[in-house]
Amino acid sequence: MSAEWIGLAALGLLLGSMPVFLVAGRGKTLDAEVAARPRTALLGYWIRDWLMWVIGPLERMFLALGVPPVAFNWTGVVLGAAAGFAFARGAFTAGGWLVLLGGAADIFDGRIARARGIASRAGAFLDSTLDRFAETFAYVGLVAYFRASWWEVLLVAVAMGGSLLVSYARARGESLGVVFKGGLMQRAERLVLLAVASLLDPAVSRAAGWPHGRLLLLTIAFIGVASLATAFHRTVAIARALEREESPRG
Repeated sequence: MSAEWIGLAALGLLLGSMPVFLVAGRGKTLDAEVAARPRTALLGYWIRDWLMWVIGPLERMFLALGVPPVAFNWTGVVLGAAAGFAFARGAFTAGGWLVLLGGAADIFDGRIARARGIASRAGAFLDSTLDRFAETFAYVGLVAYFRASWWEVLLVAVAMGGSLLVSYARARGESLGVVFKGGLMQRAERLVLLAVASLLDPAVSRAAGWPHGRLLLLTIAFIGVASLATAFHRTVAIARALEREESPRG
């Protein structure tokens, strides 16, 4: 069996756990960290709660083994670099799973730090900064793959730039005392869309008679446009919040 079909089978098994969670999780209290985050159009509370249920056994195992949160920070960077290498070679199935695993590592670091009571400002800084490294490495690999076409490279560059702007707007706002996490294309949405498109691209592009990478490129274009819109939305919202704070009170 080819890597493509193994990857699709694994994705099918993952998604196949949703009906199980629907039954097993009936009446279950929503995960506290899921409930604390804003609802989004692409990844609602139920999907994120399902994901926490899926990775729950691993989280408990890592806690029992005493794995430090920083190990997941660096694992995420390594997985991001590996995803970039896979994308550059056109191995989209491998790249997609590496992106998903990197996203899981990003979840584990914060949850384990909070569960063990060792969350810190240094850890939060390292977490968010290394996430940007991992995401950049993945997009650099996509630039390498699509390098023969300037407009395809442009689409990847827009997606990468938009993704970084979304994160920067939030970080800069928080440094000025305004917390704003809303928007359509947050990090989780970007990772899921990129990973799923990577896994489906070989089969869908072949069935549609498209060149290898076309579905992935269309998804990247959507990520780019939605990320820029999210960054702009955050910029306006944060600027208005700061203006309200600074305006004279009559």
